[in-house]
Amino acid sequence: MSTKNEKKIDETEKVSYTKQVSRKHKEKSKQRIMQAAAELFSQKGFDSTGIREICHQADANICMVSYFWGGKKALYDGIINELAEREALYAKKVINTEQDIKTLSKQELLELLYSVLDKITDFLYEGWISEDMYRFLIQEQQNGRVEVSSPLFNYVRKLTAAILEKKINDKEVIMKTLFIFSQIISPAMLPAFSLNLLNRKSFQKNDSDMIKKNVRLYAGALFE
Repeated sequence: MSTKNEKKIDETEKVSYTKQVSRKHKEKSKQRIMQAAAELFSQKGFDSTGIREICHQADANICMVSYFWGGKKALYDGIINELAEREALYAKKVINTEQDIKTLSKQELLELLYSVLDKITDFLYEGWISEDMYRFLIQEQQNGRVEVSSPLFNYVRKLTAAILEKKINDKEVIMKTLFIFSQIISPAMLPAFSLNLLNRKSFQKNDSDMIKKNVRLYAGALFE
């Protein structure tokens, strides 16, 4: 026979489990809403996209927007902040900030650059962020509505400056860094010329492998 204390413990466990399930459900709804919002904002623009439309596409209760963000503008800001935080977290994982690159030879710098470019490709095409969310961020930067500092871009720029033996603000350094990044992001930014032609909705592992190979070839040619 169960004692009163045992029954209390059982009830406490049930409440705790229910709360955990509720938190997981809310978090999943939050991610679906952000994903749907990023896709719709990039397709239709911020002003032409409604909260109901976002929640309908996300299969989420409209109250979740108020619960997490308070409104559409805060949801927009939340997507930008989420992307920036994910990139910053990933950059910490793949960049050795304690390494003194000034001591490296040109060949060693190139190998380090190739390795970092591979990791950036993984970040964009293997699940750290969705293609729609990244496309949304790039589009907003192009429209001048948001300015986000990219630690990954900045580190590639630093390596490029070291390889060219020029200052980080040199025009050639900035442009070559931009050219290299454009090779990585163009398949995601131009789905009509990539996914649509491949008759697919998303990129696969062998796609990112091909992108890495071509980015290395391109980067190598820039520094010959």
